Formats: sequence, C-alpha cells, structure tokens
Amino acid sequence: MPVPWLRILDVVIGVTDLARSRKIRQAAEQSEQNDPQRQQSIEASRGGVPAGLEARLAGVVVAALKEAFERDTRRLELERAQHEAELERAERALRLELRRQAADREIGRLRLLAGAAAAAWLGTLFFSGRLTGGPVGPRVAIGGGWLLLLLAFATAFMAQSQVAEALARDDSRLDAGALGNLALWFIVAGLALVGLAVLLS
Repeated sequence: MPVPWLRILDVVIGVTDLARSRKIRQAAEQSEQNDPQRQQSIEASRGGVPAGLEARLAGVVVAALKEAFERDTRRLELERAQHEAELERAERALRLELRRQAADREIGRLRLLAGAAAAAWLGTLFFSGRLTGGPVGPRVAIGGGWLLLLLAFATAFMAQSQVAEALARDDSRLDAGALGNLALWFIVAGLALVGLAVLLS
C-alpha cells in the first residue's frame, strides 16, 4: 500500500496554517486591546469559535500523523521479515542442491569402481581356461582374485546405498567412507592375485 504523501503534506500545511493564524490572532488581540470597539466587531465576525477547538484539531492532526508513521514502520518491518525468510529459504535450497551434487559425484565414483571390478572379473575369465588345468597354486590365486573382485563389486554397491541413505536422512556426511576405500583396495588386491596366477602358470 503506497504512502499517501500528498495527504500528509496537506495535513502538515494545515497545521502550519493553524499555527500562523494563531500568531496573527495574538498580534491582533494585542493591537485590539488599545481599541475596544474594533475588538467587539472582530469577535462578532469571528462567530465565537472556542479556543479549545483549535487545540483539539491540532491534536487530531498530530495523532493522525503518528498513526501513519507507525503503520509505515510496521509495514517496513514486515517487509524486512519477509525478505529475511526468502533469503533463508534460498540459502537452504542452495545447500540442498550442493549436497545433492556432492552425493551424485560420490555415487558416480562408486559406480565407476563397481564397473571396474566387473570388467576386471570378466577380463580374468579369459585366463581361466589356461589356468584350470594347471597346478593348484595358480588356480587358488585366480580364485582368490575372483573373490576379491566380486567383493569389490558388492562393497561398491553397498557404499552407493549408504550414500543414498545419508542424502535421504539429510546427514552431513555424504562420502562412502570405509566401504568406498575397501572396494578400491579389493580391486587392486584381486588384480594382483590374478596377475600372480598368470605368472605362476
């Protein structure tokens, strides 16, 4: 609601006119004390307006101005509170978006680890035909490598579900933690055992 500045200015001008007319009246009264006939004619033309009426009008004007300023103050405070609430809402949305992006990056990394574990396991199947008829040592090594690669695949998926649950719970920690690191080390150890099995055959 716009502020009625023209009305306020009109009221202020009216108050100044009242004050000016009062000063003029006081000056006229002082000059009339010297001339009583003139004083009687002025009072007759004035119609006998009581002096208390002007004071009451001035009080009403001051009260109206005070009420207008208080209303403007309340409106400004309400607008400030709404602005602060909108700012807080925008900051919360930004934090949630940053958390979602961090979770997406972490899940992408874990999917890459799961894909690497699956590709490494499928890649070692090519060597299995050569090693199955060989000595026991290489067969045990390739079996251990397969087991570690499958464990890496499983832990990568478990870590993905852990990150998704942390995002749903609005938890502050979004990384996969020990499971993500374990998946990486399982891949490295599994590939090392498969390489050892190939060397021993």
